[in-house]
Amino acid sequence: MSTAAPVAPASNRASTKKALPEHFLDYKHVWVFVELERGEVHPVSWELLGEGRKLADKLGVELASVVLGAPGDATKVAAAESFRFGADLAYLVEHPVLADYRNESYSKAMTQLVKTHKPEILLLGATTLGRDLAGSVATTLLTGLTADCTELAVDADGSLAATRPTFGGSLLCTIYTLNYRPQMATIRPRVMAIPARDEGRTGRIVSFTPDLSEDEIITKLLRFVPDRESTKTNLAFADVVVAGGLGLQSAENFQLVRNLASTLGAEFGGSRPLVQKGWLTSDRQIGQTGKTIRPKLYIAAGISGAIQHRVGVEGADCIVAINTDKNAPIFDFAHIGIVSDAIRLLPALTEAFRQRLSPHQRDRLAG
Repeated sequence: MSTAAPVAPASNRASTKKALPEHFLDYKHVWVFVELERGEVHPVSWELLGEGRKLADKLGVELASVVLGAPGDATKVAAAESFRFGADLAYLVEHPVLADYRNESYSKAMTQLVKTHKPEILLLGATTLGRDLAGSVATTLLTGLTADCTELAVDADGSLAATRPTFGGSLLCTIYTLNYRPQMATIRPRVMAIPARDEGRTGRIVSFTPDLSEDEIITKLLRFVPDRESTKTNLAFADVVVAGGLGLQSAENFQLVRNLASTLGAEFGGSRPLVQKGWLTSDRQIGQTGKTIRPKLYIAAGISGAIQHRVGVEGADCIVAINTDKNAPIFDFAHIGIVSDAIRLLPALTEAFRQRLSPHQRDRLAG
């Protein structure tokens, strides 16, 4: 849910920005929160640095990464790595209390950093951790937050234009935070492309020690129990994905999608109605309320392609759509459209690929 301020008419946005309180003029530069958990950086951080680089260049300001954690190699490596993906500087926020993510400690550290160095734009990934942290920071700073964005831009007056689906995905809404700073947004993983890594790129590190005390943090981490299910699906980062929709007519027919995916060495998924019917588990749902994917190849069988689904797949390099309805919305953005019955076509495609692809080729196609 967005808590950003209402949109002002385009004709007076520039004058509204000029009327900002004097102390808001001190807010400059674009920041990206680098999500570091248990020594691993979430890939959405690199995606956001790529997008943040575009915004910073448009505004003529610097792009900074923000790394929070306990003193050690992991934070320093993450900070250095952020330069390779476009950051000009890295705020290295280290404290023993930040060893593991806890909302209270991370929120305090981030708000202290923001109040000290005053960014104009602050971006975080719309992950479980990122959403939790962003909401707390925005509330503490009394600023606007646009959640689950699918597009970011800089308006003519320099304001952040954050676009996200709304009304159940039937509309795309662009939101501006005109009278508050920083302008905050969370962006879903895999919506943006990871920029090319520049090995020779370097930057400067600004160390910051937050005022934290373990005694003042109510929540304690007793032990970490990894999710045994977390590695079962890899939809978001798969190179090839095959998905099905209501056009398959029954749960039994969804096996045709699984068969083709298996033959291609691909991941499989489906649209929201299939999850609602119990044909598919929620971890394999693709679309606005499910996973956002950016595969090299996406095959959609019997999926109409409403905007809820479109926002989750339009980053794919090649979209092949199979549908009996030649007017289905998915044909508006698919690269290859096949007007056919998926129930009949999928077995034929599976057999054709089975005959043509060796196991080695299937493994290579899958990444």
